[in-house]
Amino acid sequence: MPDRNTKTEGRLLSLCVDMFGCPNRCLHCWLSHMPNRRMEEGADEWIVDLFRPHFERIEFYSWLREPDYCDGYRARWERDKALSVGAVPDRFELGSFWRLVRDPEYVKFLKEVGVKCVQLTFFGLEEMTDRYVGRKGAFRELLQATEILLRHEISPRWQTFINEENKDELVKLLELSEERELARRCEAFGGRFRFFVHPGSCDGENRKLYPIRIVKEHIPEALVPYFLGYEDLRSERELCEKWRDDISHFIPHNDGGIVLYVANNYDLFFNFTHMRPEWRIGNLKKDPIEELVRRVTEEDIPALRAARAVTLGELVRHYGDPASEKAFDEDDYKMYLLNTHLEREKNNG
Repeated sequence: MPDRNTKTEGRLLSLCVDMFGCPNRCLHCWLSHMPNRRMEEGADEWIVDLFRPHFERIEFYSWLREPDYCDGYRARWERDKALSVGAVPDRFELGSFWRLVRDPEYVKFLKEVGVKCVQLTFFGLEEMTDRYVGRKGAFRELLQATEILLRHEISPRWQTFINEENKDELVKLLELSEERELARRCEAFGGRFRFFVHPGSCDGENRKLYPIRIVKEHIPEALVPYFLGYEDLRSERELCEKWRDDISHFIPHNDGGIVLYVANNYDLFFNFTHMRPEWRIGNLKKDPIEELVRRVTEEDIPALRAARAVTLGELVRHYGDPASEKAFDEDDYKMYLLNTHLEREKNNG
């Protein structure tokens, strides 16, 4: 057994593996679109065994996009737990709306494993949501999933992503949730309906939506009470002014546990941002595991080395738009700038 790197002692490693793919091609997907490819039998155990000598605690997840997007999800959940080492994977507030409307047993499974709330993502009304999810019928499935959850006393949580194109439709979606009395119906069984709005990050597929990113002053008043982090939202212009001469560096970092994403071609990524080549740690099939663990624990990959070599002020001066009123959370805007830098460096290199 190789010597254990002291940096991994006691740290929880969460492995999220794209074993089965995803039925959707969402326009906001922060991971980036990837091909759907089912990984071969035994890939899960092989991956865990690679990391087992280096980490005392491992959580294993057989999905990183649509949860439970596989047949035999009950057995799959038991296998995820069995493969985990010194830890139990979390169910979170996630479920597959694709499976909810196709498999009447699935909602019973969610109840069995203790799920109290399931997040459902909308982008507006029917045509808008179908287009953003990348699949005709998605909106109706989301409404059907909502009713299935309510019948089984699981609270639906309506998540929405806002931009200049869909802002008025989200007001109508909020009204639809009120017409359906979702809050009252959840309270009837001790649950809680939640509707919330945010602009999303600006990495992955969402980078392509930068031209229609929301302006804070354009957010409909009716949505403000449901807007996560509304008070902290800043315009690109304000952030450019704030950081123009900033000599600090924006370096994504793992505090405590480490979360790794494994693509279905065995490429390895941190969970900091999208799964693009410039953020690739290495490949589990091609690179020695000792070297991959070193890169992970020392956070030594080209993207992070580049982040250490450029100041926030330089990022703003080179890639920021001081005339833009587009709204951002501060960390999301920093990541947008860093990814722009990495892409330009890659294209120029």
